[in-house]
Amino acid sequence: MTKESQAQPALEIKNLSFSYGKQNVLEDIHFTVPQGSFLGLMGPNGSGKSTLIKCILGLLTPKEGSIKLFGKPIHQFHDWNKIGFVSQKANSFNSGFPATVFEVVSMGLYGKVGLFRFLTKKHKLQVREAIKQVGMEDFIHQNIGQLSGGQQQRVFIARALVSEPELLILDEPTVGVDAKSVQNFYNMLKRLNKERGMTLILVTHDIGAMTEYITDVACLNKCLHFHGNKEEFELQQEDMMSSLYGHDVRVITHNHDHHDHDHTHDHDHDGSGH
Repeated sequence: MTKESQAQPALEIKNLSFSYGKQNVLEDIHFTVPQGSFLGLMGPNGSGKSTLIKCILGLLTPKEGSIKLFGKPIHQFHDWNKIGFVSQKANSFNSGFPATVFEVVSMGLYGKVGLFRFLTKKHKLQVREAIKQVGMEDFIHQNIGQLSGGQQQRVFIARALVSEPELLILDEPTVGVDAKSVQNFYNMLKRLNKERGMTLILVTHDIGAMTEYITDVACLNKCLHFHGNKEEFELQQEDMMSSLYGHDVRVITHNHDHHDHDHTHDHDHDGSGH
């Protein structure tokens, strides 16, 4: 990677608006995600989070505004191997699908290799390395349908990682995953961000998990209510939650043994995010 490409933000959104027919879903969104950062994107159901992700992935075309990926306007961007995407597992996967962990992860190489080409020795090593990174090497030959929700989601992360993306986008990936697996999952994401310098965008309702792992926060409800680093967010958190969700939200702070702060709020929102 050249110094110039490293200096470019992973994502740059300017004055973006989107509507379904006459219904405005996103209004004048403007923010930048520097390379190497870990952005938590949050907002209530129907706030436009998933629509924004679809615009970033080139699946929807904004009514107004621009999107740049690694310095290139999205309509000129062709290096989609740089972008990994993990959707909500529950909405996107048939657990009866007859494939092993190795086979599911190798599907992440189809963009590079081609659907009907055989994997080379180097590709097989890449697949094994991706599986190892998510701690699923003991399950490499197991059928995906036999795994727990948390284990399956790790496999989908490995499938996104195998093409060695520079930006990984995760759309509410912990829906339906038990609390212990969620903790492990966030620790794994933090490692990818810190050790590999991977840029991450995590769409989440889990405010508590966010502040411990991320570097930046964007709060969305049709328009952008807040964008900044997590320290700025923590200073304004209670006001921000009230503004974002449209009612008073009581913030509870838990002290962990390692002196990080975990912030949650006392209103539970389901994870559909659309």
